[in-house]
Amino acid sequence: MKLIAGNSNRRLSEAISERLATSLANADIRTFKDGEVFVEIHENVRGEDVFLIQSTSNPANDHLMELLITTDALTRASASRITAVIPYFGYARQDRKAGPRTPISAKLVANLITTAGADRVLTVDLHAGQIQGFFDIPTDNLYAVKEFEQRVREHHNGDIGHVTVVSPDVGGVVRARALAKRLNGRPLAIVDKRREGPGQSEVMNIIGDVKDQHCLIFDDIVDSGGTLCNAASALIDKGAKSVSAYVTHGVLSDNAADRIMQSDALTRLVVSDSIEAPQDVSDCPKIEIVSIATLLAEAIRRIANEESVSSLFD
Repeated sequence: MKLIAGNSNRRLSEAISERLATSLANADIRTFKDGEVFVEIHENVRGEDVFLIQSTSNPANDHLMELLITTDALTRASASRITAVIPYFGYARQDRKAGPRTPISAKLVANLITTAGADRVLTVDLHAGQIQGFFDIPTDNLYAVKEFEQRVREHHNGDIGHVTVVSPDVGGVVRARALAKRLNGRPLAIVDKRREGPGQSEVMNIIGDVKDQHCLIFDDIVDSGGTLCNAASALIDKGAKSVSAYVTHGVLSDNAADRIMQSDALTRLVVSDSIEAPQDVSDCPKIEIVSIATLLAEAIRRIANEESVSSLFD
């Protein structure tokens, strides 16, 4: 087995390799002055089971090209199997035609990864589960809910009797229910919102009783943070004692960290390390980071050993 790290999330790649007691392969992934990506693998990978770890996070297009070109390099170097480990799958929010004359970019990216030579995909908390069907190769979509459950219990010292899990929209109910079920079947609430445009939303109503509850907003992606802060304010207005958020992929673009910090309603945001946190996010006292390295390392170990991965979904 060989592990190769792209440039998008070196810290997560190193954490995965440490848990697998396997050093990262020596590979040179860099850009020329005109922005072209160049890849050179400095180890023999002929006949090897290779796991390429690369999130397609900001800058999304650069990291996507690194993934594609490195996959092509491994294919031409005669690797026996190439698994694209994509902790954060970018373009996942473009999973359908949202309007006339718009693309389904998630499908296009899936085609590109397959054409480049990937034999398998391993990812975490896809924005929409049906994206697995966009790939014509085996695709495993892991869930970080277990890691978040542990952090919730730690924050509440095991006392979750006044906890309510909140879905930030109707589409995220299944995801929120999974966390609520793990927390001894705690109640579920839903934020009814209207999205006027990208990164813009207006909370219309709260479905469910949140009075005197510690509300946990559970979602897959936080980008600008505006929706999260608006939802937290609406929950406080409905009588919630406190509001914290647990989100798998902390995109946190522009001034999102400042927006989270300045929110009076939101007390805490917990994100995974699927995206390497920039300095402003790491320095924000309201933002905590949970590692998914153990989850990914175990999945990689099982795939390499031809063992079942299904138990990781429990």
